[in-house]
Amino acid sequence: MYTGIFHSHKLAVTLFLLIYVIKLILLLANKEKLEKFTKFTKIPEMIISFLFLATGIYLAINAAETSTLMIVKYIMVFASIPLAIIGFKKSQKLLASVAVIFVIGAYGLAEMNRGQMSKPVELSAEVITDKNSVSYDVMAHGKALYLSKCALCHGEDGKKGLSGAKDLSTSEQSTNEMLEIITIGKNSMPGYGGNYSKEEIEAIIQYVSTLKAG
Repeated sequence: MYTGIFHSHKLAVTLFLLIYVIKLILLLANKEKLEKFTKFTKIPEMIISFLFLATGIYLAINAAETSTLMIVKYIMVFASIPLAIIGFKKSQKLLASVAVIFVIGAYGLAEMNRGQMSKPVELSAEVITDKNSVSYDVMAHGKALYLSKCALCHGEDGKKGLSGAKDLSTSEQSTNEMLEIITIGKNSMPGYGGNYSKEEIEAIIQYVSTLKAG
């Protein structure tokens, strides 16, 4: 269900932004055409706006964590709606422009938040991360990495399921499939390939295999 709502939200955001960009261009260029476009898109715009907010609220409720960036994003989204209504209804170019900028900015903040989520967390000094060390334990390393990043959404036992995270205890994905997903990301899960080495990701996968066994 989460995956479907996630993609519905992305589509609604894209259409919402497209409509408001077109309306802003028409407001700046030709008010008469703006009025025609507004009448033509009135009902679709209402439906898209509802989907935009409804799916966004669902995703926010089911999010594993609400960061400062996401809080600012929510404020910008909710502020953009009344600004857009007033701006386009009363032909206030400044308000309409700010509304569009807020929506674009909210999208940018969401992407920044994904980037922040994928950044490494410093592990305890007790965890040996050098695979060439005689004391290196791949399971201990994988567990430390998993708990530092993955457990937030998946949970320590792999069953938490926040932000659309799959139940890792029942997952039937192969090692290669998990390697690809962790590296490039999927749906709301960011890709970790830019911040973690292949060896680190493989250590996580080996630890995840113990959750399956459990």
